[in-house]
Amino acid sequence: MEKILRKDIDKLNAYVPGKPIDLVERQFGIKKAIKLGSNENSFGAPAKAKSAIKKSLNEIFRYPDGTCYYLRKTLAKKLKVQPNSLIFGNGSDELIDIIIKAFLNPKEEVLTSKTTFVEYEIIAKANGFKAKSVPLKEFKYDLEMLKKKITDKTKVIFIANPNNPTGTYNNKKELLGLINNLPQDKLIVVDEAYIEFVDAPDFPRILKLVNKKNLIILRTFSKAYGLAGLRIGYAIANPKFIQAMERIRQPFNVNIMAQRAAEAALSDTAFVFRTAKIVLTEKYKLYNELTRMGISYIPSQANFIMFKTAMDGQLLCKKLIKKGIIARDLKQYKLNNYVRITIGKPGENKIFIKKLKEIFAEDK
Repeated sequence: MEKILRKDIDKLNAYVPGKPIDLVERQFGIKKAIKLGSNENSFGAPAKAKSAIKKSLNEIFRYPDGTCYYLRKTLAKKLKVQPNSLIFGNGSDELIDIIIKAFLNPKEEVLTSKTTFVEYEIIAKANGFKAKSVPLKEFKYDLEMLKKKITDKTKVIFIANPNNPTGTYNNKKELLGLINNLPQDKLIVVDEAYIEFVDAPDFPRILKLVNKKNLIILRTFSKAYGLAGLRIGYAIANPKFIQAMERIRQPFNVNIMAQRAAEAALSDTAFVFRTAKIVLTEKYKLYNELTRMGISYIPSQANFIMFKTAMDGQLLCKKLIKKGIIARDLKQYKLNNYVRITIGKPGENKIFIKKLKEIFAEDK
């Protein structure tokens, strides 16, 4: 076996996903667990998307349209971009992989933050490239330090804005300061997975820059659109960049049901608006509850909140699971005393706070 495996494969740390509901219910004998650990849309999927999935069932014996023609056309119109500025993937994870394969040459490197979406580093290393990182500053990307760390070997820079797992963001001045001063032989990838939940007035809207800068924007249907189980994300970039990525993309990578559901979801603007509005309201309710409990948290521009706990975060999550609440410990991010909680439905959030109080009372 040792002679067959790639030499560095045992050094790769696999992504640790949130625990699925049925696993927790089986393992702990819980009748109805509440999942607040994976930043999914707790309100489900749009009715129009569900209807589109049902209609697509008669097509599943055929291969899907690899170009995502109808979805591409609908999304391009919504974003006011050219259709050839878009590429679709089996989730944003696949697009990250495609970007790394399409743009990095041997001995070139990825640059990102130490505490961000871990797939940037994992996928770079899985493809045999080095991934360098800089620490966060006040829980958000330190773009000034990041600029100083750019070398001749740096090729692709990944920035999550808002950032996962902290929920923080870099404002317009900060991000444009990096984009506008980026060397011509570098590529910046801005991951906007949570953009639908943003309400900060100084959040950078950079869509208009994709044809002017070495810039790729990543977005997803997994969060606000509630289609996490269908695995579909997309990238927006200069058509020349998209052409390069298309050469790497596997054929038929986005299934028929995902394409149809995503296209229908784009027309259900009321669902996304309602979801974002409730999440915002519930976020401030959770802020107040955490404050009353003496728990410090990081203000978030996403559909989750990261908070600090007196006990080990992994231990707290184990205690929460036994009470039917799936939260996310942040050991993989080296934030051992922090926990990330998805903002759920009002009733789910109340139960979470109740169970959290019970745990702290038991721990006294």
